[in-house]
Amino acid sequence: MSEIRMTGEMRTDYDCETSGLPAERWGEAVFKIGDEEIVLEVSVEKSITVAIMIGEDTQWKGTLEGLKNLLKSAMMK
Repeated sequence: MSEIRMTGEMRTDYDCETSGLPAERWGEAVFKIGDEEIVLEVSVEKSITVAIMIGEDTQWKGTLEGLKNLLKSAMMK
């Protein structure tokens, strides 16, 4: 059996919750709004990598530290 390296959790305002979703290498959350799709993918294969996609196109992909720095710099503007 494979090693569980991370777990996922989802919550909504309808008091729906699922937690403890096991993953060995990657997981993604998909949100569909009409024809739009927003995807957040987290990979723990080598280092922690995060990708944010809107539709079929990757809008941002990098390390967890890179995402933290991006968000910090955006808040300072």
